[in-house]
Amino acid sequence: MKKYKYILLFVIVAFTATSCGLDNYDAPQSRLHGKITYNGEALGLRGTGQAVRLQLYQDGYQLRDNIEVFVGQDGTFEALLFDGEYKLVTRDRNGPWVNTRDTIVVNLKGATEVEVPVTPFFTIDNENMTLSGSIMNAKFNVNKIVNTANIDYITLLVSKTSFVDDATNIARKDFKGLQAGSQNLSLDMSGNANVASAKALFARVGVRAVGADQAIYSGVVRLK
Repeated sequence: MKKYKYILLFVIVAFTATSCGLDNYDAPQSRLHGKITYNGEALGLRGTGQAVRLQLYQDGYQLRDNIEVFVGQDGTFEALLFDGEYKLVTRDRNGPWVNTRDTIVVNLKGATEVEVPVTPFFTIDNENMTLSGSIMNAKFNVNKIVNTANIDYITLLVSKTSFVDDATNIARKDFKGLQAGSQNLSLDMSGNANVASAKALFARVGVRAVGADQAIYSGVVRLK
């Protein structure tokens, strides 16, 4: 009986050691990082909820499922991968830009930086957001980039953190029926308990095109 126990113990230890060895693969070490741009400038996007994504593909493998790469609100992204050749594309019908899905070939070896150029329906510039009492005032320009694009709505957003978008906010106001050009809008937050109790407030404006699944955003401005 003792001999049987010793043999059984040896088998268990040997199996455990072998299993650990099988799982002991090197983790990917090469860093792919970059940004989604228009005319070389990173675009402001929704950065929460994994809402905006890129997709990576690698040929030559039996399993060719794409690798999802999530984009931050400043238009940047990064991923840890193994060295090799990858194909990088925007996700189908995802993002505030023309859905061309052009393929970018990335030869990854060590740290590699890449730009993903797109054509947004609209852009925002010259933004100026201020807080006067409980009213947020926003002045900015909306530029139409795609001639056939129309504005679904323009939104003013306020959050208690620096993450601000149409899903992460404590105050919001949408404006319909507006055209591209100079904008002067305001958001009255009187009676909003979350705003009143917030130690810090951050603001952002967004423009959603008709038919797009995401808005384009300005930079984030701290109001207080």
